[in-house]
Amino acid sequence: MKRIYLVLIFVFVLIFLIFLFKPKNIRGSLPEPTLKVEERIKKERENAIINAVKKVQDAVVSITCIKTKYVREFSPFFEDPFFKEFFGELFPPRYYTQKIVSQGSGFIISKEGYIFTNEHVIREADTIKITLPDGRIFDAKLIGKDYFFDIALLKIEGKDLPCVTLGNSDSLLRGEWVIALGNPFGYLWEDVQPTITVGVVSALHRNFKGSDEREYKNLIQTDAAINPGNSGGPLCDAGGRVIGMNTFIITKSGGFEGVGFAIPVNLLKKVLPHLIR
Repeated sequence: MKRIYLVLIFVFVLIFLIFLFKPKNIRGSLPEPTLKVEERIKKERENAIINAVKKVQDAVVSITCIKTKYVREFSPFFEDPFFKEFFGELFPPRYYTQKIVSQGSGFIISKEGYIFTNEHVIREADTIKITLPDGRIFDAKLIGKDYFFDIALLKIEGKDLPCVTLGNSDSLLRGEWVIALGNPFGYLWEDVQPTITVGVVSALHRNFKGSDEREYKNLIQTDAAINPGNSGGPLCDAGGRVIGMNTFIITKSGGFEGVGFAIPVNLLKKVLPHLIR
């Protein structure tokens, strides 16, 4: 009799365990997914760099400058001293105008349409066109420039203008991530989206005096690729704050070799009131 009771107890315990751990209950104990597969994959792909780019890219502009240059018509006689001496007054040299188009970058710093770029980007320009990533095109007015610091301030008139957030270049650390944005090689004529390159702060407080008497002080050195057309574009930190303006590279080949320089944003902020006056 005792054995029968033991068997019955065993059977009841077994039935209880089967009911408790049957597959339906096991599945029900697992947390339901809170995101769809596509949303989860997208979220996993996003990182600090991508989020920083999203904060800045809409305010990065392409700058197209048109300059008028007077060119003397070529004639082999004008190079001959004998011809110049006896016939120079009868046949003066003739000149024609030539339109030269150059490309650069810039970034909008306020809702009022103020734009920072390099002075060498807009130097001697007769007309300046600004193209936004959304495809809008504006005529720009030169508000002020500083030749020696290579800084220029432009202005456009428009509605709903995006703008960047200016950071603090004094807080930069060597080795921290930075992002360079701009429009190298004039590719913007075919695609209005800025190009993005990523690198680190290689060094701080670099000083250069150019052959053109410019004075570059406290420059940020970076290995983020800066190519022709990137001049005037923003250099940002991983938080999406502008900490410098891409300005020039040192190269032997003519292409980028990992040594680029940016004017610190704190200098831009210091010069800004003088450019607006």
